[in-house]
Amino acid sequence: MLSAQLNKRLTEVGPGTPMGGLLRCYWQPVAAVDELRDRQTKKIRILGENLVLFRQAGGGYGLVGERCMHRGCSLERGIPDPRGLRCPYHGWLYGATGECLEQPAEADHATFRERVRIAAYPVQELGGMLFAYLGEQPAPVLPPFDVYVWPDSVRQIGYTKLPVNWLQPMENSLDPHHLEWLHGHFGDYVLTQQGEKPSAGISRKTLRIGFDQFEWGIIKRRVVEGTTEEDDAWKVGHPIVFPNILRVGRNGIYGFQIRVPIDDTNTMIWWYTCFRPRGVEVPEQERVPVFEIPYADEHGEFILDTIEGQDMMAWVTQGEIADRTTEHLGASDRGVVMYRQLLQAEMAKHEDGKDPMGVIREAPTDGVIVLPQEEDLYYRTADSLRDELLRGPGMRYSPITEEIIELFSQNPAENA
Repeated sequence: MLSAQLNKRLTEVGPGTPMGGLLRCYWQPVAAVDELRDRQTKKIRILGENLVLFRQAGGGYGLVGERCMHRGCSLERGIPDPRGLRCPYHGWLYGATGECLEQPAEADHATFRERVRIAAYPVQELGGMLFAYLGEQPAPVLPPFDVYVWPDSVRQIGYTKLPVNWLQPMENSLDPHHLEWLHGHFGDYVLTQQGEKPSAGISRKTLRIGFDQFEWGIIKRRVVEGTTEEDDAWKVGHPIVFPNILRVGRNGIYGFQIRVPIDDTNTMIWWYTCFRPRGVEVPEQERVPVFEIPYADEHGEFILDTIEGQDMMAWVTQGEIADRTTEHLGASDRGVVMYRQLLQAEMAKHEDGKDPMGVIREAPTDGVIVLPQEEDLYYRTADSLRDELLRGPGMRYSPITEEIIELFSQNPAENA
């Protein structure tokens, strides 16, 4: 169990907090590019700050504080300008770096105008996502992880706003045993209650788990019944990319679950998936679709017959901020303990003025960072492909579900 003081240190993310400072060292996703295709502004709340994302009239993106520095009008309805964003109330114009460029009703006295500055953060586009950096300058390089830049791929972006602290979904990523129970036994129970066939293989017993720190975070390993340490699930494993990304996938389907704190009691979950079928010609994707993945149905009941739905039920029912002063951790929770210790060590490093883990200052020479990823935890057959995809990363809600199923079905021998 943790002390109340340490639980607070790990879960508070606002400006001036230790964890908030650590998370601001990294580029965080704030929106999908497709969200600003037919509109030019979007209100954003991230790490306890209220901001407005905008697409400039001349191209490019900006992210500024929500309130105009004149009389506090929201800039959510601001007017995009080639030089920035203009307040709808009195026309004050702010550049993408926060400076006030014009005050139309005032004589242009530079001393007054230059005293006005709004919070502003840089924005970059990568893989159909928009990322913002809220930390101290100079900004690090936005890491070009493989799923964002691989060619011959189709991508989609799901999102869910959850009423929980960010640490609950992240600690779930360091808990291999929940796969066997939450997604296996409980998932089979849910499916049989609905009169459907249970999933194949997920409830196999976990025999061994292991965790190793590496350049980008922690590698999670496991051996389940029917596999050995010679299989990918142990030899390769899959990573938790520090500080707030779970990498998942296999057999041509790879993705990130990015847990971005909105504030202390709300989290935006981004389900970013890259589909890369083998032996298939993949058409060029004109736009990366974005869609909501709900965690509850129209009656307010949890959606429990999908993998992500089961995870979200577990996170939400722990409460807005899990009370870790009352928990009883066992040997099976050593991954959770390791992650908490790593968070504390990297917070201390940041407080000491050093770059924490995974912050890079130079782009890779080949333009891509390839992450390790197991391929053979469970074996797919061509007959089960459709059912598996529909239980997967938001495919029930995706507008390109049939397109993805068709791509993988073109070469079933390679993609089974």
